[in-house]
Amino acid sequence: MYAVIETGGKQYRVTPGEAIEVETLAGEPGAEVEFSRVLAVIDGDSVKAGADAGGALVKGAIVAHGRGEKTIVFKFKRKKQYRRTIGHRQNFTRVQINEITV
Repeated sequence: MYAVIETGGKQYRVTPGEAIEVETLAGEPGAEVEFSRVLAVIDGDSVKAGADAGGALVKGAIVAHGRGEKTIVFKFKRKKQYRRTIGHRQNFTRVQINEITV
């Protein structure tokens, strides 16, 4: 059984027992979270999507907050002596998925 959820403007395929990294969520490590925006639930041959999956809930627990790998942003314009280097690290929250209820 797995579900497709939406959080932070992104979609994730989740299964019970899996840990995922999503956009930063409010809450301390150990706090319970619910994802009510469930787009689809697939259980074997049974598929519920759209309005049929509207009543489903995905429950999990916040494991940790962190920052991702550094991404280098380099801007360059030839013949103009223009170079800029900027680094970026995206914040994330690691969530342990506990259960999917239909």
